[in-house]
Amino acid sequence: MRLTPLLAAFILGSILLAGTAQAATYPIRDRALTANELYRSGPLRPSQCTEHPVKPNDVRAAKRYLTTVVNCLNTSWAAHFRRAGLPFTKARVAFITKPRRFCGTAWKDAAARYCDDERRFVFLLNRDLLGEPSDLFLFDVAAHEFGHHVQNLTGISRAFDRHPYKGKSELNEQLRRLELQAECLAGVFIGSTWKSLDRTSRDWKVLLDIDRDSGDEQSKNRTHGKGRNIAAWLDKGFRSGSPAACNTWTVPSARVS
Repeated sequence: MRLTPLLAAFILGSILLAGTAQAATYPIRDRALTANELYRSGPLRPSQCTEHPVKPNDVRAAKRYLTTVVNCLNTSWAAHFRRAGLPFTKARVAFITKPRRFCGTAWKDAAARYCDDERRFVFLLNRDLLGEPSDLFLFDVAAHEFGHHVQNLTGISRAFDRHPYKGKSELNEQLRRLELQAECLAGVFIGSTWKSLDRTSRDWKVLLDIDRDSGDEQSKNRTHGKGRNIAAWLDKGFRSGSPAACNTWTVPSARVS
């Protein structure tokens, strides 16, 4: 979850509301969102990434695992940005075991959060995140938060912050476009490292099922999307291998509901 003080203030006020996206599309006309250079940067080249073993509720092993994945993310995306002629800054990472204030706001309900101003994300290593760490969920959480870092570096985050909206429904749709894009970019990275991971097609199916289940919580689907759409964008990024597949800003509302 990518967090700014303004966004956090809105989420705190709206996350308790039930419901789903409106049927109408709210057109996005900012070219920083709809025609960003990121979409013309080409596919992410295959790279190597090692998954270290993690046992349930093993904080030390989880730190080692996630630090390695973040290093892989920084290396892979740095090379991609360099080839595309785009400026790159490494993302920093930290870990906590209990919720605390981050980026100027209370933690609330999230496995990890990214702060634009600090260019840093923090993982909450609690039982919710580490209960079943042998699946790909930890890998996906890291790749998703790095997706917000990519959005930050390419100006997508700033464009989102300044984009106008009329009412909570329209803002919620914009939030979902932002979050689903980060999930798609996570899929792009996971796909680029897939051959180096000791994983099977069943592992991928399990991760898609986790995404579908996590998105079905009413408090999340307003701002992150329904489970089927979260899984669909993750899978699209994985299969395409390119950020070009992750332009969530131009698709109909139904695909980001």
